[in-house]
Amino acid sequence: MSGSPKYSTVRMGAAYAAREAAQRRRREEQRRAREKRRAAERARLAREAAARRERARAEAERRRAELARKEAERAAGRAAERDAAVARARAEQGRVDERGLDEVRDLLAGARRSGAGAGAGVEALEGQLARLRERAAGGERLGGAVEELRDRVVNLSPAATGDGPQDSATVLAGLERRLSAVGTDGAALDPDGHRRCTELLDQLRAAAAPDRQVRFEALRGTVEHALARHASVVAQVREAARRESAEARQREAAEAARQESAEAAAAAEEAERARAAAAERERAEEAERARVAALELALAEAGERLGAVRAPAQGVVDTAAELGDPGIGDEIGDALGRATAALAARSASVALAAVAEVEGLLPDAERRLDELELAYQRRRDLVEALRDAMTGEGFAFEGGEDEGGSFRLHFTRPTGATYETTVASEDDGTPLLVYHVDGEPDVTLYAPQDEPVCDATEALLERVHGALGGAEGFVPDELSWDGKPPPDRRAKTLPHDTHRRQAP
Repeated sequence: MSGSPKYSTVRMGAAYAAREAAQRRRREEQRRAREKRRAAERARLAREAAARRERARAEAERRRAELARKEAERAAGRAAERDAAVARARAEQGRVDERGLDEVRDLLAGARRSGAGAGAGVEALEGQLARLRERAAGGERLGGAVEELRDRVVNLSPAATGDGPQDSATVLAGLERRLSAVGTDGAALDPDGHRRCTELLDQLRAAAAPDRQVRFEALRGTVEHALARHASVVAQVREAARRESAEARQREAAEAARQESAEAAAAAEEAERARAAAAERERAEEAERARVAALELALAEAGERLGAVRAPAQGVVDTAAELGDPGIGDEIGDALGRATAALAARSASVALAAVAEVEGLLPDAERRLDELELAYQRRRDLVEALRDAMTGEGFAFEGGEDEGGSFRLHFTRPTGATYETTVASEDDGTPLLVYHVDGEPDVTLYAPQDEPVCDATEALLERVHGALGGAEGFVPDELSWDGKPPPDRRAKTLPHDTHRRQAP
């Protein structure tokens, strides 16, 4: 029977169980204290992150207000430019009105010099001119009022210089003055009329002799008619020329104004497009700054939170692997990896989610790890007790291996028999001893009923088990192996995986 594995589950003694329960309570208190500290640290980090977000929000609000202020200043500048353009246009119109009023003033002065100003009509026109000047001084645009007054001045009819009888010399002098009043350009503007008036005046001058009075009076009417016609023609030509010149000036001014307006409109449109593009760039830049700032804040928060839990989380992963149960730390390790990779990739949302997962998994993982460490310590204590018990029975301890979830020990007897003992745990943490024995000479291989027995070896191991401490240490259950008939004659199978551990 020396090659058949033998096993026994082990119960903890009352005193050992009490010590372990006390240790479990201490570990639980330590876990709660650690989690409380971590919760306080998370709260502190959350407050700091909230404060940073608030400062960033205030800074973004300040920048938005600054953008709005600049936009308002630019709008005010554009309004000021429009107002200045309107003011320039009004000033130019005022200058045009002033020039027109000055021209009317000169025409009225000429009318007085020519004798037409003797009547009350010129005084009325001068009064109207004064009123127009007052309106212009008040900033009013006169428009066609100036042209209307000019037309009335131009159309003044020459008035007689007197109602009483006049001698020939006086009449002749008056008629000559009327010709001179037409202006030096009269001959050029109305050459036929000017020549006709000159010839008639020469004839009237020849008829000024006293003996030719009848002839003089007859010619006088003709000369007056010719002078009136000449003055009218010259005035019409002048007016036509003036109107043509005015219209030309107006056309030029209108064209210049149109071009200026078109250029101004194009410039304004281009400036508006540039302003809109600049404003859009500023808004886009501000949005990008806000996005980057929010990302940096989130990454900083994730990094700080990860820093607070990285060491304990990695400790759980490493310790679980050392204790032979890496599954406890797999989820935490995966979440740590995702958080680290997300921070490197600057993916704040993934990093924060992974860190939150680590924070959520850590308390239960630490609880499970504490149980795993208690089970490990339980196995170590059992190893120490078993080694002492077996050496007390004459075994030589040849060494052993820590296999994470179990310990393997090697013993020899003076007879040369070898005992490979595995100290493991069942799924519920119950300690389990498994022996592989080779070379025992006192083993009866077959009983009369063909049932394997191992009386001497079993007795030896029972003595070893009795030395494991009892109530102060460990209490093994009955030693068993494949094929050993229990008291109820039913076969008992080996625990999970123990049948694979065969002695060499």
